[in-house]
Amino acid sequence: MVMNLGKKLFLIVLLIAFIFLMTTNTVSASTTDDPPNLFIAQLESSSDLGREFYVENCGSCHIPIPAEVLPTDAWQKILEQPRDHYGENLPKMVNITVGLIWNYLRSYSRPSLEGETTPEFVTNSRYFKALHPLVDLPKPSSHQSCKLCHPAAATLDYRSLTPEWDD
Repeated sequence: MVMNLGKKLFLIVLLIAFIFLMTTNTVSASTTDDPPNLFIAQLESSSDLGREFYVENCGSCHIPIPAEVLPTDAWQKILEQPRDHYGENLPKMVNITVGLIWNYLRSYSRPSLEGETTPEFVTNSRYFKALHPLVDLPKPSSHQSCKLCHPAAATLDYRSLTPEWDD
């Protein structure tokens, strides 16, 4: 019997989630003789998987935005409203995938300051503005504009800059 690609992917994700849940339960039930960094390492590997799914799913339509740029509540709104993503209807994702992406974004995004308005766009983010004080952004700017200065942005590498900014 031939299995389509979607079913295979679903089974792989389900298996990974099962393994993750089993190892997390094992660590939380472990003795105090276990090294304390073991649990942290497992959380990081889950976060790495969430990061991979984030880049793969979100990066298929636009460059992935670093989690730190938007506050946690902005990411939550994006994931909770997939039918209204800046006027687009996002493709349906498996809940486990969404959960792993959310864990990654929640872990690396920042909290909103008290009274801070949730930015609708990246360029309205206080974090983005703090990192780009002297940058004359193209008008209109979009998340696709990032590639002008960050050639490896598609892989979430925003540290690599074009030569004009490399000083």
